[in-house]
Amino acid sequence: MGFLNLLSSNSFFSQDLIALFQDFTIFISSFETIYMTVISVLLAYVIGLPLGIILTVTDESGIYPIKWLNTVLGIIVNVFRSIPFLILMLALMPLASFILSDSTGNPAMILMLVIASAPYVARMVESSAKEVNGGVLEAAKSMGANTWQIVYKVILPESLPSLIVGGVISTVTVFGYTAMSYAIGGTGLGALAFNEGYVNSDWAIIWTCVLFMVIIVQLVQVLGMKLANILDKRISKK
Repeated sequence: MGFLNLLSSNSFFSQDLIALFQDFTIFISSFETIYMTVISVLLAYVIGLPLGIILTVTDESGIYPIKWLNTVLGIIVNVFRSIPFLILMLALMPLASFILSDSTGNPAMILMLVIASAPYVARMVESSAKEVNGGVLEAAKSMGANTWQIVYKVILPESLPSLIVGGVISTVTVFGYTAMSYAIGGTGLGALAFNEGYVNSDWAIIWTCVLFMVIIVQLVQVLGMKLANILDKRISKK
């Protein structure tokens, strides 16, 4: 109550903003943004991780070059990555309606986030995988390791710190995309900022939502980078 009294005593904080704290709407919206981000990123990696590995392996300088496959997958990835998310989101509404029987709301938003972010994740994974020292790959080949063994036992473990960094970047990117959920009737901090802040010209609500988003992003950034540094040190000690 002391915190709410403090808000009430400050003219910048509107009664509508105080109400958002009183009924926990601001915290519920934060949770909705977080769960949309987490689910979307996890599903995007289910698609993007193997896709990125395939792009790495089948590259002309990869361990199993397949030019036509690499070219086709590369074009598909580049096409989806070149479309601004808002436009892609609107274009995917018929697909969401077909799959989910509804083109609005958070489930539809998650589907759109997965489709939009999977190609981005694939390129992040490809970039991380290509950082693995070529000498290590050649050594694995000389010992008779097949393509799958090289991927599973060499590429993924050696590139893990970089993959974690890429995961942090991907998560922050997807987190930013969730702010557009208001456009299709979704919820979260972005929708709260638009529906309660922008529509009512309440800048206190808008900047409070901004503050919450900044805090969440900073937590993801700090924890993710700390984990990447720990893993990097462990690999370096091998």
